Amino acid sequence: MKTATGSLDEVDRGLVHALRIDGRAPFLLIGEVLGVSESTVARRYRRLRSAGTLRVAGTLNGARLGHHAWTIRLRCTPDAAGPLATALAARTDTSYVYLLSGGTEISCTAQTPTADESEALLLHKLPRTARVTSVSAHLLLGHYALPHTWAGPACLTPEQTALLNPPGPLTDGTGEAPGEAGVAVGPDDRPLFDVLARDGRAGHPELAAATGWSKSTVRRRVAALRRAGVLTFLVDVPPAALGFRAEARLWISVRPSRLAEVGSAMAEHPEVSLVALTTGPTNLLAAVNCRDSVDLARYLTERIAALDAIRSIETAPVIRTVKRAGALLPRPAR
Repeated sequence: MKTATGSLDEVDRGLVHALRIDGRAPFLLIGEVLGVSESTVARRYRRLRSAGTLRVAGTLNGARLGHHAWTIRLRCTPDAAGPLATALAARTDTSYVYLLSGGTEISCTAQTPTADESEALLLHKLPRTARVTSVSAHLLLGHYALPHTWAGPACLTPEQTALLNPPGPLTDGTGEAPGEAGVAVGPDDRPLFDVLARDGRAGHPELAAATGWSKSTVRRRVAALRRAGVLTFLVDVPPAALGFRAEARLWISVRPSRLAEVGSAMAEHPEVSLVALTTGPTNLLAAVNCRDSVDLARYLTERIAALDAIRSIETAPVIRTVKRAGALLPRPAR
C-alpha cells in the first residue's frame, strides 16, 4: 500500500531510513528492525533498485583526505543544457548535477585532490563553447547540513536506529580515526570505488573480482576505509518518492557576522538537505525539498524571511536531476 505523501509505503520508507544509517546493513538485520522477513526486505530493495528509486552508492569522502570541494554553475543556451549536464555527470569527480531555471542553468558539485587539479578542472576541463554563456565556481568552505543527514527520509524510532549504527567512522575527538590516521587511497583502490559507486551493496566476491584481491583482503580494506571515514555509503533516492516534489537551490547572501547563526538555523529546517559556506558573491548555498510549489513559496516567505541577517536570496527550481550521489541517472521517459 502506498502512502498518501509519496510512492513509498511504510516498509519501503523504513528500508530507506535503515540504509541511510548503514548502506551495507544485512537484510536480515533490517528485517528484524522493521518487523518483517529478510526475504521481504531483499525483495523490496531489488524492486526499488530496479525501478531506479533507490540506490546505495559507495563514495570517497574527499574531506577526510584534504580534497577541495566546489560548487559550479554554468549558464547556457537551452539546446546545450541537457548534453552538457550529462557530460558533467559522467565525470567521476562530480556529484549532484541538476538542470535548473527552465533548463538554461546547470548546477553541480565537484571535488579535486590538489590545487593543481582544481585549476585544471576550472580552467581547462569545464565546457568552453559558444553555447555556454557563463561559468562560475565557488569553493565550499564548510557545511552546516549535508544530504545524508536530511530528516526527510527519517521514520524509524531512536531504538530502531540504535540497532543499525554502522561500524564507522570512529574518532578520538580530534577528527582522526584511532589507528586509521594513516589510511590513504591509491590507484589500487580505484576498481573498488568504481564498483561501489555503481552498487554500494556489491558483495565481497564481486569486489574481489574487480580488484584482484582475495575476499578477506577486500573485507579488511572496506572495513578500514569505513573506520577512517574515507569510504561512506550514501542512499540515493529522489525526494519526489518521499513526497517532496518541489526542489530548489538557493544562493544566499548573509551578513558575515551572522553567517554561523543563519547556517545553523537553516540546518534545523526540515526542508533543508544542504547548507554550505561558499566563496563568491553569495556566501551560503542551500538545497531545499518541499511538498509542492505552494510549500516552497511558504518556506521562502515565512521561514527564510524570519532570518533577518539574510540580505538577498536567488532561488533556482530544480527542473531535472541528472546525478545525485551515485552514478549517472537515466533520463526520464517522455
